[in-house]
Amino acid sequence: MAFNYVLKRILWLFPIVLGVITLVFFLIHFIPGDPVDIMLGENARPMDKQLLHHELGLDKPLFSQYINFLKNIAQGNLGESLHSKQPVLSIILKKYPATMELMLAAIIVALIISMPLGILSALKQYSFMDNTSLIISLLGISMPNFWLGPLLIILFSLQLGWLPVSGRGGISHLILPAITLGTAMAAILTRMIRSSLLDVLDEEYITTAKAKGLPYKRVILKHALKNALIPVITIVGLQIGALLTGSIITEMIFAWPGLGRLTIQAIYTRDYPLVQGCVLVIAMSYVLVNLLTDIVYTFIDPRIHYN
Repeated sequence: MAFNYVLKRILWLFPIVLGVITLVFFLIHFIPGDPVDIMLGENARPMDKQLLHHELGLDKPLFSQYINFLKNIAQGNLGESLHSKQPVLSIILKKYPATMELMLAAIIVALIISMPLGILSALKQYSFMDNTSLIISLLGISMPNFWLGPLLIILFSLQLGWLPVSGRGGISHLILPAITLGTAMAAILTRMIRSSLLDVLDEEYITTAKAKGLPYKRVILKHALKNALIPVITIVGLQIGALLTGSIITEMIFAWPGLGRLTIQAIYTRDYPLVQGCVLVIAMSYVLVNLLTDIVYTFIDPRIHYN
């Protein structure tokens, strides 16, 4: 049954990806500005512009460009960058590891913050700890990346001099971007863990485990927390997509050489194939993460069946 479900989900990927490709292709082409003007300058001769339009295939009808793009996608070819003349796929593969590194670090930061706060908030409901956790969560959700990032740079880099301002290097370069990207996710997970754990603590099997004399710590961590994490995994899976899109702003703030920064640079230069390739990879990553999230459900809770 699970195999049939996974197969159906994989088949549904095709119309979703086609829709994303179509939307991105036409939106990027409708953005004002000519990449040839950017590449040659507005003072270039009309003959040179016309020649470059022909070389890049931009003189063809828009629908013909779209059909050619779909054919190339079907062959595993994302095209060639208009500026660097390098294959789009190779450019993306060079930048993708940096984005994945930042995303995983942000998830770790979010879990380190949210797990203890969420558990303590549930166990100490309506206490000072619970109220403090609520305030921290509200602050985390309310602080946008474009405000939190510069604030951390000013405090920890410029004022205290503890961490580097930008770039990608060791762990020290990763701390500030990861905190910036993972704060909002930590705030959401904290409240979700608290709510899920409170619901589970009222179940009969928890009462039975306590009545059998099991250590309280074991009851919470092995029995209650395991089942409480099921909705949390859903949020983590959905938030990974938000991290991929949120990394665009974070990577620009910290000059992180990842896929998000590459996307912004491609938009600035009207590099159509590169923009389409970047968005396609981000969309595919989001869809695949959601698929993996659904599959993980069956390993965490065997009671879940797919029809």
